Amino acid sequence: MPDSEESLMVRAAWFYYVGGLNQEMTATRLGVTRARVNKMLSEARESGLVSISIDHQRVGMLPVEDSLRARFELDFCTSTPAFGFRDGRDGDQDVRKQIGFRAVGVAAANHLKTLLSENPSATIGTGWGRTIEQMTLQFAGIRAPSARFISVMGSLTANNAYNPFEVVHALARRTGGEGYFLPVPFIADSIEDRKVLMSQRSVVKALEIARAASVCIVSAGELTETSLLRRQGMISRAELESLRKAGAVGDTNGIFFDDQGRQIDHDLNERTIALRFEELMTIPVILLISGQEKAEAARALLKSGIVNGLIIDGDAAEALDALG
Repeated sequence: MPDSEESLMVRAAWFYYVGGLNQEMTATRLGVTRARVNKMLSEARESGLVSISIDHQRVGMLPVEDSLRARFELDFCTSTPAFGFRDGRDGDQDVRKQIGFRAVGVAAANHLKTLLSENPSATIGTGWGRTIEQMTLQFAGIRAPSARFISVMGSLTANNAYNPFEVVHALARRTGGEGYFLPVPFIADSIEDRKVLMSQRSVVKALEIARAASVCIVSAGELTETSLLRRQGMISRAELESLRKAGAVGDTNGIFFDDQGRQIDHDLNERTIALRFEELMTIPVILLISGQEKAEAARALLKSGIVNGLIIDGDAAEALDALG
């Protein structure tokens, strides 16, 4: 089968099985007929391309993966297929984001299953966000009652599926393992409040577990009005502008950093309750990235030296690689 035909077949499979689009929507996205999509999906199943997971390496992302791995001195870089979305060209941004989150979630879930298969007693640190939420939704099929899951940031955030408490609870429930979380706010009201909260016995114990994690899985956020922090009301518009003026380009677990991956000098960084960069430096860290809009923040965090592995969607990987 010619490379272009195989690439088209893989993209059709990802849109349909991972992205959740029906055959008509998949056909529209690919610019082909619905009958052709139906045939490609059948061929994908018959060829073994579609089984428990999708063989994303058939779509030619290995050069980009190798480039990012070498540039940022990573242990590994895994990219999903590039779907060809471009900001400004595709009007339906919600569809683009849905596919990206789910695709990275599937890849991250498969990686986590491998980790727990090799080390059933592992302690897994987790952050928060829509990509990590998708990882928990796609994670199934393995029992690890000796595993421990711990949030590495304050867990009392907005009551939604991707807050740290829900992430830990879902992973513990699916594996039969134990779940722990930091029973404190994501961001304290003041520096003094943070000091009091950090001294609590339950917080000290949870942080001890977090610092001993076998691996930590985090995501990164961009500093825009549409970012998760703003949409969830975790920071105000004035705080967003203040962070930008201080040089911040993104955050991970509420720790804000500049374009070189350095924690910035800002009041919010002194109030956030989470593992600091110097603590994350001692733990293997896996970064999940979905969306081209996060390329700048991803590049900065990768420069920090705390990240050991990267799981990213193909369009974001190409955008990140193009930043140089």
